[in-house]
Amino acid sequence: LGTTITISSNHWVMAWTGLEINTLAILPLISKSHHPRAIEAATKYFLVQAAASALVLFSSMTNAWHTGQWDITQLTHPVSCLILTSAIAMKLGLVPFHFWFPEVLQGSPLTTGLLLSTIMKLPPMALLFMTSPSLNPTLLTTMAILSTALGGWMGLNQTQTRKILAFSSISHLGWMAIIVIYNPKLTLLNFYLYALMTSTVFLTLNSIKALKLSTLMTTWTKAPALNTMLLLTLLSLAGLPPLTGFLPKWLIIQELTKQDMAPAATIISLLSLLGLFFYLRLAYCATITLPPHTTNHMKLWYTNKPTSILVAILTTMSIILLP
Repeated sequence: LGTTITISSNHWVMAWTGLEINTLAILPLISKSHHPRAIEAATKYFLVQAAASALVLFSSMTNAWHTGQWDITQLTHPVSCLILTSAIAMKLGLVPFHFWFPEVLQGSPLTTGLLLSTIMKLPPMALLFMTSPSLNPTLLTTMAILSTALGGWMGLNQTQTRKILAFSSISHLGWMAIIVIYNPKLTLLNFYLYALMTSTVFLTLNSIKALKLSTLMTTWTKAPALNTMLLLTLLSLAGLPPLTGFLPKWLIIQELTKQDMAPAATIISLLSLLGLFFYLRLAYCATITLPPHTTNHMKLWYTNKPTSILVAILTTMSIILLP
């Protein structure tokens, strides 16, 4: 309901209402397991999203005060554009407002993490899409390149799969933010494909119950075919050429060179190599290594339980949509 209200609204207050409904609806899902870390994650999430919603309301009121216009597409006052950009960056977890996202994702279960990194990013993306003509290009480009850089660097040393996926999400958001002024439809395409591939990875990890890299090493006995496909999905998420994930990167680099931003395109492509490193490490742990025999984990045996059809469809799409 919250997502639908935000996406279909023309008035800033309706958009704000949708964002608030969304925040309040996801909180019980985060704190469902009564673990101190889950409660901490829910508190962090609530504080950040409340601040961001207040900033959205503040920027729209400033704009209405100066222009008398409550329409979302008519956001023209430069100060309210700056405030709105920072509010949406807080909502999405763009650098420099990214610190809450890995913590919250680490504290919540895998299915909630999936919701947080896909559906909960749709309303802010819609607002960014609708206000994109009036935003500040320098600010967004700087934030985008920083997001790709930090998402890559901070993901390098992680061992928890949820944190790795959080940092991968941050760097993908950088790719979305850099293009939103020049070609907003590409941002949406990138978001849809990112959501598709991330849900595949989350659901796969959920069905093999892998939360750490060390448990990921022992899961190859559990669902061999699914693990082999996880390798391809992760490479697709990294954006390697024949797979689906390459399509948005290709189109974005093309559009950036058209806009005379070849240096930015070069920098952001080089920074996505950092992401490729940790995806490759995930893939390596999932499919290529055999654990040492003295492993201190419970042995997982091959289960004849069929993988859900949803995971199969999503995996297939996130690998062969571009070819």
